[in-house]
Amino acid sequence: MTTIKIATDFSDTPGARFCSDGPFSGEEFREKILMPLFENGSEKDKIHIDLDGTDGYVSSFLEEAFGGLARIVGPAKVKERIAFKSTEFGYMIPKIDEFISNCEATAV
Repeated sequence: MTTIKIATDFSDTPGARFCSDGPFSGEEFREKILMPLFENGSEKDKIHIDLDGTDGYVSSFLEEAFGGLARIVGPAKVKERIAFKSTEFGYMIPKIDEFISNCEATAV
């Protein structure tokens, strides 16, 4: 099992959707943190994402990070491997699940 605490492992001020929008984007988080875990880990390795400790999230960050991942590897694989934890932003978890569920993989 791998635990990623976004506030300490990435940034306590997550940004917008794309790298071109500024630092600490959802695209950067997906490419630097999530994709290596999916590419190098076993398909059975669970990834726990701790959302707490940041200044907050814009929905575009979350959609690009997790919805974007689902577009690459497929929603089922994301749901099998990633679990979310948060006491501060628990209300965001259903929205993240929606971003993941509403994606169709472009490559599997």
